[in-house]
Amino acid sequence: MAKANKPNKSIADGFGPQHALATSMDISRPDLKVKKRRRQAVTIAIGVVVLAAVTFLVMRLKPAAPNVDRSAVWTDTVKRGPLVVQVRGLGTLVPREDAIRQIPAQTEATVVRIRTLPGSIVKPDTVLVELSDPTLSQGAIDAELSLKEARADLSNIQVKVQSDLMAQKSAAATVNADYKQAQRQAQIDKTLYSLGVISGLAYSGSQGTADQLSTRNQLQEETVTINEKAIESQLAVQQAKVAQAKAIYDLKQQQLDALKVHAGISGVLTDLPLAVGQHVTIGTMLAQVVQPNQLKAQLKIAETQARGILIGQPASIDTHNGLADGKVTRIDPAVQNGTVTVDVELVGSLPNGARDQLSVDGTIDLERLSDVLYVGRPAFGNENSTISLFKLDAEGKGAVRVPVKVGHASVNAIQVLEGLHQGDTVILSDMSRYDTTDRIRLD
Repeated sequence: MAKANKPNKSIADGFGPQHALATSMDISRPDLKVKKRRRQAVTIAIGVVVLAAVTFLVMRLKPAAPNVDRSAVWTDTVKRGPLVVQVRGLGTLVPREDAIRQIPAQTEATVVRIRTLPGSIVKPDTVLVELSDPTLSQGAIDAELSLKEARADLSNIQVKVQSDLMAQKSAAATVNADYKQAQRQAQIDKTLYSLGVISGLAYSGSQGTADQLSTRNQLQEETVTINEKAIESQLAVQQAKVAQAKAIYDLKQQQLDALKVHAGISGVLTDLPLAVGQHVTIGTMLAQVVQPNQLKAQLKIAETQARGILIGQPASIDTHNGLADGKVTRIDPAVQNGTVTVDVELVGSLPNGARDQLSVDGTIDLERLSDVLYVGRPAFGNENSTISLFKLDAEGKGAVRVPVKVGHASVNAIQVLEGLHQGDTVILSDMSRYDTTDRIRLD
């Protein structure tokens, strides 16, 4: 009991473990606070330096190269060798000018019968249309009668002038005979006078008669000559009238024959814009006949590519059923809708199925370069300029943009002047979506 009532000394004195801990925490330690601040400042400084360094490195880093599907791009390898500079254009097959016959109406008439329809194969003597014109028929009869009348007048004049000429020649012959007789008599009288047989008066008389007949004979000969020339003039006038009547008759007869419209050439009737009962005037187009095997190609070439085209350059025409060789025969001087029309004459046999208005593709050879660097023509880029292309690395897993100077451009290839070497592989596809980057990765 005495032990239980003994007071606890530590409690009584007010001291214990809690009191001791409180006493130790209340002790001031300034050195620890200074050390703590220093550690915090150093940590903050190191963090700022690290953050600045990281920021600087990040800013120096290039953006990651975008990924491109390898199968989605078109590539080609730079080659060295001959290059044919070509241009290409779309066009159609059309008949050559010398293979088209358009038949106009030669007189006013009425269509009475259509004998042949468009699309038919015709020969030169094939009748296409029959026309009728009663006035023309009467005119042809009148022209025939006028021709007969002119020929009859010519025959009458020929008989008359020949008769007159014969009479004049007969008179001239009589005068000439008298002149020769008088000339002989004067010669005889001269001899007799010299012998004293006749008097001088007799000789003078015979000589005067001879001189007079000489003058008459000369005048008569000149008259005959003048009459012959006059006869030629009279006959020429009448012959001209006959020729005029013959020309009118031939014209009327030709117009009459033209009432039966013939094809004129072998070929295909392509157009017949007529109907039975239709009245046509002079010059109205009645029909068109085309020789189907005499065709040419009319190509539409972009005006930017047409400047190098010359007459005579070789060409190739693809009819989609075969190829045909040709040469340039005409270049339209005008530009229409951004294209120039170029005519290509087809040489040799035509592919099967070649016909009028058939759509074709044409390629014209402008120039042949013997030994140059070239690559497939890229999606964008004009000739004689500097373009940018992505060149593949050695592993083919990436590509870098490089400037390339190009020269002559062909249909599928372009000449490389600077920036690439033989064996380099470049991307020819449209890469405009990657204009902001100089590197790409190929997956």
